[in-house]
Amino acid sequence: MLKSIAILICFGIMWVSCFAAGGEAQERNVLYVGSEACKECHDAQFKSFMANSKKAGSFANILRMQKKLSDSEFRDCFKCHTTGYGEPGGFRSAEKTPHLKNPGCEVCHGAGSIHAESGDPSDLKVKVSLKVCNRCHNSERVAAFGFKPILYSGGH
Repeated sequence: MLKSIAILICFGIMWVSCFAAGGEAQERNVLYVGSEACKECHDAQFKSFMANSKKAGSFANILRMQKKLSDSEFRDCFKCHTTGYGEPGGFRSAEKTPHLKNPGCEVCHGAGSIHAESGDPSDLKVKVSLKVCNRCHNSERVAAFGFKPILYSGGH
């Protein structure tokens, strides 16, 4: 009898564990929706970003350089000149995910599908810091391209 109860308790714990992990699984399934989706509620910020950010149209820059780059070098540009490249639901190609072909809101704020649906600010990582910028704008690239972070250039 005790053995049966122990087995039931073990199965109960396993069952609860499966559902408790569901929130984490949902967290991993957050998708990139593109800056146009952000515009619906954040029109002023969107307009400011588009007007003041050089990166808002930077995919065109790498297209101009494409013929001078190897395929691998060209794809390496996607890390900084697209939204969500290499991440689930992120940029795949200009044909498959045209709404992600430039760096947009979600580069700094994180994938926004859950926030776009709920409107809850806590669904985004809104505390933007230079650490986020440094993923692309580091000392190696600063010297090469003369970067000035969007935090200081009026992007919002």
